[in-house]
Amino acid sequence: MIHRYSMKGLNFVLDVNSGAVHVLDDISYAVSEFLMPEMGEGCPEAIFAALPQYAREEVADAYAELYALKQAGQLFADDDYIDVSKYVPVGAPVKALCLHVAHDCNLRCKYCFASTGDFGTGRKIMPFEVAKKAIDFVIERSGARRNIEVDFFGGEPLMAFDTVKKTVEYARSIEGAHGKKFRFTITTNGVLLDEDARRYINENMDNVVLSIDGRPEVNDGMRKTVNGQGSYDVIVPKFKKLIEARDPARDYYARGTFTAKNLDFANDVLHIANEGFDRLSVEPVASEPGSGYDLTEADLPKIFAEYDRLVDIMLEKRRKGEGFSFFHFMVDLDQGPCVIKRLRGCGAGYEYVAVTPEGDIYPCHQFVGREGYRQGSVMDGSFDMEISKKFAAQNIYTREKCRDCWAKFYCSGGCSAANDEMNHNLNEPYALGCEMERKRLECAIYLKAAEMDESDS
Repeated sequence: MIHRYSMKGLNFVLDVNSGAVHVLDDISYAVSEFLMPEMGEGCPEAIFAALPQYAREEVADAYAELYALKQAGQLFADDDYIDVSKYVPVGAPVKALCLHVAHDCNLRCKYCFASTGDFGTGRKIMPFEVAKKAIDFVIERSGARRNIEVDFFGGEPLMAFDTVKKTVEYARSIEGAHGKKFRFTITTNGVLLDEDARRYINENMDNVVLSIDGRPEVNDGMRKTVNGQGSYDVIVPKFKKLIEARDPARDYYARGTFTAKNLDFANDVLHIANEGFDRLSVEPVASEPGSGYDLTEADLPKIFAEYDRLVDIMLEKRRKGEGFSFFHFMVDLDQGPCVIKRLRGCGAGYEYVAVTPEGDIYPCHQFVGREGYRQGSVMDGSFDMEISKKFAAQNIYTREKCRDCWAKFYCSGGCSAANDEMNHNLNEPYALGCEMERKRLECAIYLKAAEMDESDS
């Protein structure tokens, strides 16, 4: 399978199964339209007839070069993964926790999938004893896995700052004895980010996610405080202080959401970058139809145009020495993720689970509270392996609509939570999300090619 597209004067052919990306001249790109998987050594007469605008010799040379790529396994490569997918183990160790230390929040974001922080279950804070049990649970369930990820999440986790600190201290105190190494992340809206919290995060959190939607009017239109005031002026100075004091070797990124209210979201990306945040993402909202800010198929042309415009913005910023990374354009075209991740994606439900303040276990933070998805409890060590196996058994070949999609090895079947939310079916991809993902991948490939071209010139 191949995918062809042109963007901003460059022609691309992506070989789906090998992952090879080819940038072609106009003649070779024109010839590629007529290639078949069973292509032979000599250029068929039908291709010469279809391209009378080019000299016969030029068409023949272009075909020969493309045939050489096929012979090298970089064009119409066989799908070696379809058989591998049948033998991917479903009893994988749990290696990552999302600890919901706070089912409470000091913001009331309109698009919040967590019912403004309490996940529809009432506002509460995770006691340290529950967090301690969660750490014990992941150590036991991680098997021989050494590296373990823990994400402090909410609601707003700084509302449970004492639990956060005690949990980190406990995990660090026992990791050596169990042959483990913990990596901590915290996601915060910044309202409670005082000097003590900033210092602690920079010293102890390997990654920090800072929630901000972009321009003040966009952010404040969606991300309001409990009393209905905007949050931008409160959080941005605090975020800047944190980043200024943070070791550059430690990860962070500013993460926003765009909705139908700001389809010009490239301006929000640019605004965040201009505020000094060089690692960022602004992601599409996933919300039920009729919310007033949900994205629809009619919005796709504008969204696609914004991604195109964002590519131009990023290239221009880099030429000025002001480059920044955009999460959805960060695609490894050299090696990519491991085979299992390519086939199955994020690992929700089997390698990665979420734990509520009561200790209940769910496949991920977005499944918390959804009927039928409770997997057990860290309080008694229970873990429903049937649900775990159900998630682990999903891959791009069990999802029928993914099989013939050129982007399948990059998105790995999309987000199970979005599929369930939008289609009430884990195996039916969220179509609008698929369209946006394919566009982002095309932009990412173009961006990589453009950067390489500029570095060579």
